[in-house]
Amino acid sequence: MRIIVLLLCAFTSLGAQEYNLLVIPEELKKDAHVVIRENKEDYVINSINNIEIKKSKVWTILKKDGEGAATIALHYDKSTKVDDIKVVTYNAFGKEVSKFSKKDFSDYSNTPSYGLYVDNRILLLKVSSTSFPFTIKLSYTENTSDTVFIGDFHGLDDFNTSVEKSTRTINNKSGIPLRTKVKNSDYGKVNATENGNLYTYTYANIPAIDEEKQSPTISYLSPTVEFSLEKFNLAGKIGDAKDWNSFGKWYYQNLLVPVSTITPDIKNEIASLNLSGSTEEKVRTIFQYMQQKTRYVFVAMGIGGWMPMEVDDVRKKGYGDCKALTNYMRAMLDAAGIPSHYAIIKSDASPLRFDNDFPKMGGNHAILVVPTDKGNIWLENTSQTVAYNHLSYNTTNRNVLAVGDNGIQIIDTPVYPAEKSLEKIHAKIKLKEDKSIDAVTLLKYTGGQYDFNMSYISLAKKEMEDAMKERYSHLRIDKMEVNDFKNDKNEAIISYGLKFNSPDFSKKLGNDLFFGVVPFTDYSINSSDTKRDLPFETKFAFKDDYTIEYEAPEGYKFPEVPKGTEITSEFGSYKIDFQLENNKLIVHRVLSINKGLYPKEKYAQYVDFRKKTTFNDNTKVLISKL
Repeated sequence: MRIIVLLLCAFTSLGAQEYNLLVIPEELKKDAHVVIRENKEDYVINSINNIEIKKSKVWTILKKDGEGAATIALHYDKSTKVDDIKVVTYNAFGKEVSKFSKKDFSDYSNTPSYGLYVDNRILLLKVSSTSFPFTIKLSYTENTSDTVFIGDFHGLDDFNTSVEKSTRTINNKSGIPLRTKVKNSDYGKVNATENGNLYTYTYANIPAIDEEKQSPTISYLSPTVEFSLEKFNLAGKIGDAKDWNSFGKWYYQNLLVPVSTITPDIKNEIASLNLSGSTEEKVRTIFQYMQQKTRYVFVAMGIGGWMPMEVDDVRKKGYGDCKALTNYMRAMLDAAGIPSHYAIIKSDASPLRFDNDFPKMGGNHAILVVPTDKGNIWLENTSQTVAYNHLSYNTTNRNVLAVGDNGIQIIDTPVYPAEKSLEKIHAKIKLKEDKSIDAVTLLKYTGGQYDFNMSYISLAKKEMEDAMKERYSHLRIDKMEVNDFKNDKNEAIISYGLKFNSPDFSKKLGNDLFFGVVPFTDYSINSSDTKRDLPFETKFAFKDDYTIEYEAPEGYKFPEVPKGTEITSEFGSYKIDFQLENNKLIVHRVLSINKGLYPKEKYAQYVDFRKKTTFNDNTKVLISKL
């Protein structure tokens, strides 16, 4: 033991002691897979079309779970150059192990598997180590003419990542006003100072956050500083972002108008549809026509990847990304005399919103909003299977930047109440003396629960049946048959029938049988652990409405009927009741969960509510042999 200590001391006396594992504070190792030892970003805004950036980052990967952080990805394009790349790795004692430079990086087109055309490129280096922990030091410079993008400065990049020190300085020599917006959180605060045109932001000693069930996304939890120049450049296009209207007019004139010419072919396309009826009916006809003839392909070309393809190119080629397909749909509606707005949105599992008072380039997705006398119609244009006027839970309950010739309107997307995110099940179950059941079930899904069933649409029948067996694996289903699977794209309803056999559903009690009354719920998914460090979120409201009819085996009867139960809480409501008709037990069970973001202090109450619903779902019923 003394030899190990002496060797450790010998190593720590060598250079780079600051990268020794032992100098990391213990509180920053807790729940951490990765520790950011030091991050430094120095921005110099020289003019409306030039920003120079120097970046240096040192991080220690403590264990194999953090191995993903060993892949270094540096993005560049025609407007952004990356140089002076240096990478050094160190072992646990802070001793240098290896060095890399730009020539060691692989250079790829930044094209996802579903991509086709991109201007962006990416430099990649995967650093490997035979043991953990190890440390990586990265430094490089960037030079960009695209001043519309000054990246957000986040306190936390990911779950299970702690921060020892992270600093950004911005030296604004351009004379253009720079707006900043600071969002501190319970999980970290930024120290901000200003000295003339020099701004400094520092995070220090931020512990790692361990992701918990139902926790919000890291982008929601992290402290963040946002930046926006009042005047900017994007691929040679000078813009004004002093307010949303100025920014919106620039966006419309520079990014949409040049690619939105309604050609005679597009006019003929619309004429061939023989549109009639209400505005809503015309929009639906055009939308479903567009779905049939196009498919999603990632495209990142033109004005920094923010300009859509030409609408007539989308018509001819039959593909595009969210920008291209949304703008094509907008052009077709325009050709039909129906105004609509190209809408930029932040798609995320937790609702992220644009700030009414902080205009800046942002968002990661485009959809279409069509104003009508009966309310807005919302169109998700990237899917060939999604229903008309339906948005997923990743895009509901937030706002969009609706771009028009007069600027930007900030409009809220819909919030679906529980009744519109429905799972409705009607099941007829025959109980058998050998403990097995034969079940015939009809299922219907709307709203957010419609989204969760869309993955089945593309499956072959056998694949779908296997997927359903896996979904209800707790029933140990022997035979499964899926019938009449339908995706109603007019009303956003998925419905189908299931026929299945479960060989070991009931339990024997002498000559009698007993069983749980709600077979479609897997009780094991509800946690009983009330310990909580993070707020928790129910991402959308939903309602499960089950009617289950049990038929006793011949020679058996239901000796008594359980009492019904009703539970109400701020998290939702629950009701179950029982009726006996002609020796059949009819169970009606309704669970409604409210959408909400709740403080961690309420988690014990939420768990208690779900325990009660699970307890009642697991009510046992006895059937007696005559």
